[in-house]
Formats: sequence, structure tokens, C-alpha cells
Amino acid sequence: MYFRSQRPSAGDPLDVSRAALSDPGVSHRTATNPSESSVRAQLVPHNAWDDLYGLYLGVLFAAMGISLLAKAGLITGGIAGMALLTSSLTGWAPAPLVPLINIPFIVFSFLVMGRVFASKSIVVSIAIGSVVAGIARWLDVSSIGTGFAAIAGGTFLGMGILCLARHNASMGGTGAVALWIQRRYRINAGISQLAFDLALFALAATSLPVGKLLWSILGTVAMNGMLIVWHKPGRYRA
Repeated sequence: MYFRSQRPSAGDPLDVSRAALSDPGVSHRTATNPSESSVRAQLVPHNAWDDLYGLYLGVLFAAMGISLLAKAGLITGGIAGMALLTSSLTGWAPAPLVPLINIPFIVFSFLVMGRVFASKSIVVSIAIGSVVAGIARWLDVSSIGTGFAAIAGGTFLGMGILCLARHNASMGGTGAVALWIQRRYRINAGISQLAFDLALFALAATSLPVGKLLWSILGTVAMNGMLIVWHKPGRYRA
């Protein structure tokens, strides 16, 4: 008497393990099966409280970064850098320049990123300005090393931008364009933002002292490094 072995079904784990022993490529192909990958990629979306806390952290980190850079007399990229550079060239106060320069970018956000994203960005830009003004009163720093301000300020600012992006918002400015480029063309947002910032610093080179310009560039690299490393397409969904 003998028993004829039953042919394993297509999804039988034993069949998969046997095939993997005879063909190592099978295990790799099975692990990267689109249906299995899609199941693993299903994440619980952010709720309202998650978004609120994420935006709070983004505003706090970004405001702290801007404050450190401003204390050292440095500029940065994005909408803050555009306002500071325009202020240095025209003599106008940077506070009203931020919303004025941001208007076309907010319109762009409404058109291509959606009403929710644009609305959050408006609130965020106003909140960051308010917190930066508050930090000047709440935190008294008599002096700060330029190198520390560049690296720490840029990193704080990058972390703030990352928090905002994770919760479908931005500071506005070229940051919104960089996020759209990543969604539309799969080009890393940090790389796009760095390209925008290099163009900004090329203009700043005509008016800033060389030392301040170099430290500002270092801070901007630190800021964009946060996005290049941590804001990769497909890494995070919620």
C-alpha cells in the first residue's frame, strides 16, 4: 500500500519553501509579490489629533530653526530665505514680505495640491511667524556660534518641514512646489528644494558677505538633508 502525495496548492507555504531551496530566486520573487507588498503597505491614516499634533511640532521645529539662523545673521532657503533676501535688497521689513511673497505659491497649492493642503499651509505660515516673534521674547540668547546656528538651525527647520509634509501641509513658497514635483514626477523633494535654494543663494551672493553666505549654504544643506534622507517616495504613507 502506498499513498500518493497530494500536489500542494499554489499558495502552500511548504511548496514555496521547497521551491526556494531549489531556486533561491523564488523566495525573493515571492517576498516582493505586489499583492503581499500592498498588504504590508496598508497603514492606519492620521486622524485629526495626529494632524494637529504633527502640525504643532512642525511649526515649533521650523520656528526654532528660523530663530537660530536669524540670531546668527544667516539666511536660509524657501519662503523664509526669499523674504530675508528681499528685505536685505529693499530695506523693507521681512514680516509683511512673507505673506506677500507667499501669495502666488498659495494659489499654486490650491490649484495643484488641493484645498486642504493650501488651507493648512496658510495657517502654518501665519503660525510660524507668530511663534518666531514669540521665541524672540521667550528665549534670550546673548550669543550663538555661527557654525552651530547653521547646522542646528538648518536641521530644526528641515525637521519642521518634514513634520508638515507628513501631515499634508507646508510653509508655502518653493517647499510646496518641491512637494508637488515629488508627487508628480517622483523626484525627491529635498533635491528639488536644494535646486531652488541654490538659485536663491546665487542671487544672495551679490549682497551677502562671503562668510555669512557660506554658513547660510551649510545651514540650507542641513535643512534639505533632512528631506533627502527621510522624505523618500513610498517610504511613508498615512
